[in-house]
This record gives sequence, structure tokens and C-alpha cells, in this order.
Amino acid sequence: MTSANDVQRYLNNYGISYRVVDHDPAFSSYDAARASQVPQQEFAKTVIVRIDGKFWMTVLRTDHRINIHAIKAAFDARDVHLAHEEDLTTLFPDCELGAMPPFGNLYGIPVLLDQALLSDEEIAFNACNHSRVIRMRLSDYVRLVNPLIGRFSQPPFVRDQEL
Repeated sequence: MTSANDVQRYLNNYGISYRVVDHDPAFSSYDAARASQVPQQEFAKTVIVRIDGKFWMTVLRTDHRINIHAIKAAFDARDVHLAHEEDLTTLFPDCELGAMPPFGNLYGIPVLLDQALLSDEEIAFNACNHSRVIRMRLSDYVRLVNPLIGRFSQPPFVRDQEL
């Protein structure tokens, strides 16, 4: 349904200002942030979860990891788990695996935005492939997507250095 050009067309239709950054292929959000010279706190990764049988798109900072327990508690859910690769290819047929843009509204999937992303004015994300990033104002993103905002991620565990 949605390709990189479709995302850009969608943003253009709403008069949203954005920048496209093309870069060498990068297959993790961390590498995409580095390749596109975007600070990690501004780069959003999209993780699809299934909450009691319903798919949700979660959008969190690239340097954070999802907290399934927090989602379970927030929704008072019995079952929360990450979507399978087969689910992703079905839900996002026009996107490269793992490069879904954070616009669940374009796919009929509700969106959870982690509040850690709210600390910056911009958001950057993969645009359906592993070599194109879109940067835009976070306020425009929130206005277009109307996500449910909450705290459902945590910074990665950093081991204290041994002396």
C-alpha cells in the first residue's frame, strides 16, 4: 500500500515540510541513524507488537528497546508479543522488511508513540527501504498520526565497567 514515494506524497498532500536523506543501505535503526547523520534520540524505529491479538505499531527511539511489560500493564493485556516476520511482510507488502515508516494510520494500524521521542523537535525514520530516511518536525508527525503517547520503552542496559 505505501512506498517511500507514497509517504512523501502523503506529507506533500498535507503541506508538511520534510527532508529526505539518501544513504548507503543500513539494516538496523542504529546504523540508519549513523548513515543519515541523525542523532539517535531523534531517529525513530518502528516495532510491531500484538496486544491481545490486535496489531499495534510502536514508535520508539533507536537507542531504546521496547518494554513488553509496560505495554501489558498499560493495556491490562493478557498477551503482548512482537509480530513475526511473516506478519510484517503481510502488513507492509511495499516495504523492505524492518523499514516500515511510523505511519500506522496509512496501514490501518493504531500507533503508540514512546514519550522519550518527545524531547526533540524533529523525528527521523526509515521510508519503506533501508537507504532512505525522512526527517520532519515531531509536532507535524503527531498531528498527522494522532498516536497514543506513553512510556513503553527503556534505554538499553549498560553494564558497569569492571575494574
